[in-house]
Amino acid sequence: MERFSTSLLGQADTLLLATDGSPFSDGAIQEAIFFGQACRTRVVVLHVVQLEAESIKAAHSLVMQRQKEMDPHLDQIRRMARDSGVEIEVVVVGGGSTAKTIVEQARLRKADAILMGRHGKAGRLSQLVGTMTARVIGLGFPRVLVVPKDFLIGGAHIILALNDSASSQLAAREALSLGGTCKTLETFTVVSVARSENEYPRALEMVEEFCHNWRREGSKAICDPLALLGNPAEVIVRAAREREADMILMGGRGKNFMAKMLMGSVTESVIGRANCAVLVLTAPD
Repeated sequence: MERFSTSLLGQADTLLLATDGSPFSDGAIQEAIFFGQACRTRVVVLHVVQLEAESIKAAHSLVMQRQKEMDPHLDQIRRMARDSGVEIEVVVVGGGSTAKTIVEQARLRKADAILMGRHGKAGRLSQLVGTMTARVIGLGFPRVLVVPKDFLIGGAHIILALNDSASSQLAAREALSLGGTCKTLETFTVVSVARSENEYPRALEMVEEFCHNWRREGSKAICDPLALLGNPAEVIVRAAREREADMILMGGRGKNFMAKMLMGSVTESVIGRANCAVLVLTAPD
């Protein structure tokens, strides 16, 4: 399978790979190594130890113990990086909130994106809500790539989930840029989902406008506009499966409270149900 010749993550210099040591991280690990090799990107491999110890000494002891337990997993990543010529830094730290620590470390190390795996089986949203992936995305880091276990991003078909939110419009601009740089891309589907008949004209307007801009940018890939009625998460996931998409590109939380609640719910649901990678872009507040 031909792979992307360019990064989907913008002009990335540093990626942060968050791993819990379980097989659910395997897809994210493979993609981090691939991007590191293809784009000469530095990869920070991070494992966060959840701390509930009452003393500094006890906390330090817990981190050391967990690091020892993680050594076989981390050594395997080191070998993969070495064989691929990828520069990595392995970091094991403790934190009271794992999600907050992941985002703090990503900002501290100036990471351009966070890569994470996904627990639970596709189609079972209850496996995702409240888990680490959802919490990290909820903290508003600009780029988070979620990769299912044993999944490889090929490069032929991407789906953009589009609405009126600032984060979704950011994802649209990213998509237009990708259209001009990704040589393996064959089809780009842009989908906007209306929850009611009254919202449908706006959904249709958005996808047609995007495809017009896509063609204007000169991309050789086909732009497929798709405006539909229904539950946004269900429609997006169904479209990705029917079209055998490599990745869903979508926005994260909105700026106002209701937009955050609505978009967060749709984003988490898509991640929990999709059988492909999901790249979540979040605009700054």
